[in-house]
Amino acid sequence: MRTVSLLSSAVVLLGYNTNGLTSHRLADALALLADEGYDAVALTPDVAHLDPMRASAREIDAVAHRVADLGLRPIIETGSRFVLDPRRKHRPNLLERDAQERALRLDFLRRHVEIAAAIGAEVVSLWSGALPEHVRADEAREHLQRGLDELLVDADRHSVVIGLEPEPGMWIETVEAATRVFEAQGRPDRLGLTLDVGHLLVTGEGTVHDVLTSSNMRLVQVHLEDMKPGIHEHLAPGRGDIDFAETFRALQSSGYGGPVCWELSRSSHEAPEVVRLCRDVFRSSLFST
Repeated sequence: MRTVSLLSSAVVLLGYNTNGLTSHRLADALALLADEGYDAVALTPDVAHLDPMRASAREIDAVAHRVADLGLRPIIETGSRFVLDPRRKHRPNLLERDAQERALRLDFLRRHVEIAAAIGAEVVSLWSGALPEHVRADEAREHLQRGLDELLVDADRHSVVIGLEPEPGMWIETVEAATRVFEAQGRPDRLGLTLDVGHLLVTGEGTVHDVLTSSNMRLVQVHLEDMKPGIHEHLAPGRGDIDFAETFRALQSSGYGGPVCWELSRSSHEAPEVVRLCRDVFRSSLFST
């Protein structure tokens, strides 16, 4: 079945994730993207930018005005590493055996939905998390389904869409697995697919065209970077094996219209140069389709 976009426009938008701009103040990072011709920003609230557990309503409102003034379309990402636990990366998650730990992650995600609504972001992206030790697959499935059920209530109330992102090394690491979750949830309108193009090269699941035509999930957000087969390392374009022109052909064929956000969390030290490089590769690849 063909993936259908929740977004009304078929225009692909150039975006960038703030997790690759952590050496810049957030206001400066947003200005850099706008000055370099970007259309969208994937904002990852984290200790460097708009700490999701500490940011005030005034700070969030300032970001809302900033992205609006700059003409940037915002998306919210939830991939901060150590906000909930300074010693365990991306933990706790929705799969934990301990109910209090699951509740902590759920509250964290609800906070991101609130931030999304406040700054005008239509999509909040998340992943399942890694399968904790001593948690069985059937338990994880139940925990994830219950957590998503509760989160989707908040998403509906705030008119936000949840994008489930398959992530290598996590329990849901393929589009096929994400689609099974979508089916188990009853195909909710507020749950779609966040596709990271590089992850397909890591898992070997297939091409962009293959996975989009085999899934009935709605494509709501796209992440992009260069990548090498089997190695989960986000690289600047030209340092891996991604065919960007083919990627954009597949996205256009799918009917996707919305942000395609470069995600280069290990490139903050060279952000201005990489931001320009990504823009140039985006434009040359898009125009070659």
